Amino acid sequence: MCPLTWLDLGIFAAAMGVAALGLWVLQRFVPHPLREVHNHVAGFIFATVGVIYAVLLAFVVISVWTGVDAARQTTFREADALAGVYWISRDLPLPLGSQIEHLTLDYANTVEGTEWPLMEQHRSSPQATQEVYGIRDAVLSYQPTTPQQQVLYDHALTHVEQLASERRARLNQVEDSVPPILWGALIVGAVLTIAFTYLFGLSNTLAHALMVLSLTALVVVSLILIREMNYPFGGVTRVEPTAFQVFLQRLPPPR
Repeated sequence: MCPLTWLDLGIFAAAMGVAALGLWVLQRFVPHPLREVHNHVAGFIFATVGVIYAVLLAFVVISVWTGVDAARQTTFREADALAGVYWISRDLPLPLGSQIEHLTLDYANTVEGTEWPLMEQHRSSPQATQEVYGIRDAVLSYQPTTPQQQVLYDHALTHVEQLASERRARLNQVEDSVPPILWGALIVGAVLTIAFTYLFGLSNTLAHALMVLSLTALVVVSLILIREMNYPFGGVTRVEPTAFQVFLQRLPPPR
């Protein structure tokens, strides 16, 4: 799992600095006695704004986490389909069976070693795509002559189609992200929620500052978390190629 980036730390530090500076300016030009008389009204509105923003924030966090989990499940279904092709190919006659075995291993190695780093950049590997085509062409070239061979052929073809389908799903999930309009709502909501805490008038400036900065830290950390989970194959919670690593580690050597 990769650590937080310097950009994340910079965003957090900048947000805390702006919040502290804003509170200092407010305290200097609008003393707390002028704001204290409105505490009851500000408290009622702040409670409403806070609940609305908390619901929005929770919805987005759950949505992006669901996307990450769905992408992880897709990788395991793809690896399972690939394993199905491999095991069936071991029952196919030589040299075709051996050819398909090596093609499945080549595909798994390409996905793990080449395509996975590319997915973090929202790209895919043309080599992996060609290898899927190669697996499909090899399976389609098989001509069964007995009922048993026909069953093997049908199962192999089913696994190949599932492999191609799950690969398409994985590549579509590479681009899954929070829509810009939702990012706008999150940022505007964060600014409004934090700004409302400035309206309260407290005689204890230190206590007020701690309240404002604590809320700012909580909101900014939540937004950074969403940013890190924005793309399933990038960020702190990115999906790793575990499914393909397990596939490669638990297979007998090809013929």
